[in-house]
Amino acid sequence: MKKVLPILTLLISVLTVDTVVAQEASPFEIRRLSFNMSGYSDISPVMTQEGIFFCSDRRLSAVTDRTSFDNRRLYNIYYVAQNEGDSDWGRPVPVKSDRTAQFNTGPLCIAPDGKTVYFTSEIETGVPSRSRKFRNHSGIFSAQLSGTQLVSIEAFKYNGTDYDMGQPSISDDGRFLYFASDMPGGFGGSDIWFCEWIDGDWSAPVNLGAEINSTATDNFPCIHSSGRLYFSSARQGGAGGLDVYYSDMIDGDWTTPLRLQAPVNSSSDDFAFVAMPDLKKGYFASNRRRNDDIYEFTMTIVRKADCDMLEFNNYCYEFIEENAVKYDTIPFMYEWRFGDGHTAVGRIVEHCYEGPGRYLVQLDITNLVTNEVKNDQKSELLIIEAVEQPYISCPDYADTGEMLKFSADSTNLPGWDISQYYWSFDDETIGMGRNVMKTFTRPGTYNVQLIVSTKAGEGGMVR
Repeated sequence: MKKVLPILTLLISVLTVDTVVAQEASPFEIRRLSFNMSGYSDISPVMTQEGIFFCSDRRLSAVTDRTSFDNRRLYNIYYVAQNEGDSDWGRPVPVKSDRTAQFNTGPLCIAPDGKTVYFTSEIETGVPSRSRKFRNHSGIFSAQLSGTQLVSIEAFKYNGTDYDMGQPSISDDGRFLYFASDMPGGFGGSDIWFCEWIDGDWSAPVNLGAEINSTATDNFPCIHSSGRLYFSSARQGGAGGLDVYYSDMIDGDWTTPLRLQAPVNSSSDDFAFVAMPDLKKGYFASNRRRNDDIYEFTMTIVRKADCDMLEFNNYCYEFIEENAVKYDTIPFMYEWRFGDGHTAVGRIVEHCYEGPGRYLVQLDITNLVTNEVKNDQKSELLIIEAVEQPYISCPDYADTGEMLKFSADSTNLPGWDISQYYWSFDDETIGMGRNVMKTFTRPGTYNVQLIVSTKAGEGGMVR
């Protein structure tokens, strides 16, 4: 008798459909950074190898405060270094320019050369800007970063006097500059636009279209090194206020934006999201504590490099009467009783059991010449056990947007007092629980991992 045990590699091939369903468990942990200043707004972090540039409307010094001509606080760019050997930060240092005294500077982004920056500031700096009744507009400016000074400032050629542009983000190759603007041609509020560097100059602004932009406010774009676009939006369906969304470019089209999970997003305004290339760490701003503050996030998704592949529980057997060849000149009938109420006739038969158990398999042989019946000519106790392993039950194929059930009900780990079922879906989402519902929103092949752990035993050990 032979047992067939095919190995199932749990790779889910996902086809393209348009429905999107949010996931539940959160892969993020966050903490408010120590350099935030109570009573002031700190926003728009930009990462460097040694620290962070950010914007703040705090006082420049104990004796220097700044407000606009209409008495609004002014934002300035600051730099703060991360101390070596720990997770704390140094003292923020202002990045000054000839605009610092009377105008906003920032948010900003840094070009691939590490010296060229693009930042937001007011367009009009002359006499009209000094009138409280004058409606100034923001635009984008380029400059060179020299220590903690912005020099050689130049206005972006597409700034306008009847709309705002700002919050620039440049791609890693310097080819695309993304920004927010309420210029004509948008969908409502502010939209995300981009310009492309072609033959030594920036092309005319292009709206990213209805797949990215909504009729509400869409702003604070950040183009990640992977090509993924993060941005904030006040569109319907969010958690409240501005929420952080992301979209990927696939075959020349932006995918339907997905909202990041809590605790990055909250019922307050959450915006200006940036992330390391590996997405394991990054920063964002939020006013969940009334004032705008900068938070650090860390990705808590667990992936096991040595995770065993699922071994499929196959309870199908092939039964063979090997002695039949000795009497091949005499006709016999072979009737198998499988111990589960089922029977089959034949020298070679197959039978599938419903599950593990102890089954008494018996063979009755009838001589078709004499009609003599020999009962229990062969009898064997068959013990079937499930493979000892965490077990994943789910479809192998699905459509994007299709709601799938992932179940660990068939997990077989004798002696384990399991306290947690942790699902890692290979798409930056996780699930918690014995049974979870999940949708995939991107076509592709995903390696799903189920990680189980026990309650702490004596000595605090967990396995």
